[in-house]
Amino acid sequence: MAKTPSRKFRRGVGRRSGVSATTGDDRSRSQAQGPGAKLPGRGIRRVAGPGGAGPRSKALNAVARRLFPGGVSSPVRAFKGVGGEPPVIRAAKGAWLTDVDGHRYVDLIGAWGPMIVGHGHPAVVAAVTRRVRRGVATGTPSPDEVRLGKRVTEILPHVERLRFVVSGTEACMSALRLARAATGRDVVIKFEGCYHGHGDAFLSSAGSGALTFDAPDSPGVPASVVASTVTAPYNDLGAVERIFDRHRGQVAAVFVEPIVGNMGFVEPVEGFLAGLRHACDVHGALLVFDEVMTGFRVHPGGAQTLFGIRPDLTCLGKVIGGGFPVGAYGGRAELLGMVAPEGRVYQAGTLAGQPVAMTAGLATLREIRRPGAFERLAAATDRLATGIERTLREIGIEAVAPHRGGMMGLWFAPRAPHNLAEAKGTRTDLFRSYHASMLASGVYLPPSPFEAWFVSTAHGEAEIDHVLAATAAWAREAAKQAL
Repeated sequence: MAKTPSRKFRRGVGRRSGVSATTGDDRSRSQAQGPGAKLPGRGIRRVAGPGGAGPRSKALNAVARRLFPGGVSSPVRAFKGVGGEPPVIRAAKGAWLTDVDGHRYVDLIGAWGPMIVGHGHPAVVAAVTRRVRRGVATGTPSPDEVRLGKRVTEILPHVERLRFVVSGTEACMSALRLARAATGRDVVIKFEGCYHGHGDAFLSSAGSGALTFDAPDSPGVPASVVASTVTAPYNDLGAVERIFDRHRGQVAAVFVEPIVGNMGFVEPVEGFLAGLRHACDVHGALLVFDEVMTGFRVHPGGAQTLFGIRPDLTCLGKVIGGGFPVGAYGGRAELLGMVAPEGRVYQAGTLAGQPVAMTAGLATLREIRRPGAFERLAAATDRLATGIERTLREIGIEAVAPHRGGMMGLWFAPRAPHNLAEAKGTRTDLFRSYHASMLASGVYLPPSPFEAWFVSTAHGEAEIDHVLAATAAWAREAAKQAL
């Protein structure tokens, strides 16, 4: 499956990663020297055999654990949800990842969504290279943010104006502040299983009942910060109406992932999003769509176009940066007019509208909107999802793989769940076994059953066939063991 890396490739890895083709004793000595020590060696050779964390990945992980909490810069990367140790990825091209041990993987996380046209797309690389030669960041207005902003407002029907930020978390925090300022209210309704970043107001879990205020979901979050947050079950309009009735005249906004990607892939039931729109209209609250994941992925015009629902505010990220750090919040023109310096709602950022990110995002949107591009993406996702579902069921394993556009999920269950409680009731134990087998077979899946999968335009028949063959191999073994 893997091609032998070029001489240039082999030389480069050793110096940049500090991981060597050394003996076990050499590695032990380098690890014992502490986190500041360089791991000796020059280069990398192609490693035959199964994928997964090889000796170089393990050496780097050991150093990383001394440097970073859990050895990672974001918790899900640590593989706590599936067990084992993560391979350390040194390169990505098209639909493939390559780790420091030379193993190659079909990539189904796509940097958690941004890489919708694959890694290292020539048009994106060329645009970014030209921009970098003119400068990386200036802290001033740039033509790049104007071009991307104009394109986003042309594509998304309910984003009339917007403000760029640096992450999806920052977009949601800022949208909440704006919603509270616009309504003069404090209470926010969110849903179990939806994730709106790690802002304190969103790090909460439901209280003793769906009508009570939340409790902090993380140490360090004061109870007073989430005292105005109420969490309801996803897809439960009745619970939302009861919250509105209980807190009449107090609700500023309803935040929702229109398709959830953070408890696996969970779609809204018929009428749920329309019901939220109606409830917000009746009670004078703002409807906020968190389209950080779904924006440009489930439909060229986002989930708001797919379902024909008008949010008041929209949070964006991922695809609009083409793999660079980015976020944005936007919506009705009069709401954005309340943001400084036009209005009094303060929000600022040193690297907001960073020119390289703006350039990468614009190039990415240009490619995914070329005639037929999104249709090919959706067809590839459909072939992958239906193929996995059919393969597992033919071998006797209950599974369902819901999908839209370039986003999908996998549940070991007879039908897709509609909320977090149902998601937790699926065979998540099977996913743990499936993930380990797929990684060993050269397929990089999200390391949690509660994460969506992301397909790109770079995924062709060969990549999909590889994933399906690896799935069949695991399923046959699982059936033998009666898992």
